[in-house]
Amino acid sequence: MRNQIEFVVYGKYALFTDPVTRIGGEKFTYQVPTYQALKGIVESIYWKPTITWYIDEVRVINPIQTEVKAIRPIKYQSAENDLMYYTYLRDPMYQVRAHFEFNENRPDLAYDRNEHKHHNIAKRSVERGGRRDIFLGTRECQGYVEACTFGEGEGFYDHYGEISFGPMFHGFTYPDEGNQKQFQARLWVPTMKNGIITFQRPEDCELVRTIYKDKMKSFEKGINFTPVEEEYEAIFKEVGK
Repeated sequence: MRNQIEFVVYGKYALFTDPVTRIGGEKFTYQVPTYQALKGIVESIYWKPTITWYIDEVRVINPIQTEVKAIRPIKYQSAENDLMYYTYLRDPMYQVRAHFEFNENRPDLAYDRNEHKHHNIAKRSVERGGRRDIFLGTRECQGYVEACTFGEGEGFYDHYGEISFGPMFHGFTYPDEGNQKQFQARLWVPTMKNGIITFQRPEDCELVRTIYKDKMKSFEKGINFTPVEEEYEAIFKEVGK
């Protein structure tokens, strides 16, 4: 697919929780990563408001295993100790295939739509392990990214058949990605076929709920935005390209 990147992401632990359960108390991970979690990983590799990343597929490499850990969470309104039990995924590893499209809701950034340069920077960022820290669901779950060919190597679920995970959180729709005045949450019902989950596009999700009214953030050149032309020149000048 056009403007596509492929990479493997892995770590010691992962915690992909439903946003409803993240406000406090004991936490329990989903069995597989959500679309939003993977999109966050891709945006940590490379992101500009000019483009929107779409997660095409994820391949589950290692067996789905969980581990319960006793955690002392931060209590902001009390100095007393507390203890919670969080259920993490252990030794997660995923191959991810994603692509970007230009954000048509951003006509103010039309001058930054250089497809070739965005794609080259994205591929280079994958090879470098990302431009920002990678997290598998939560900040305490450090992740690592490496370039790969999607489908290469053996996976635990390669010949496992179909597994349905029931209704799950899919992701958030921000004001500059869908309805330009609303922040929305999406749900869907994923099915894994021989270790691979093919994601619905955000606009194809039927279960959508508006969380609150919002508006797009503004970006101005030289203030909080650097055009891709300048980034490309700075990056590839270092390697003599």
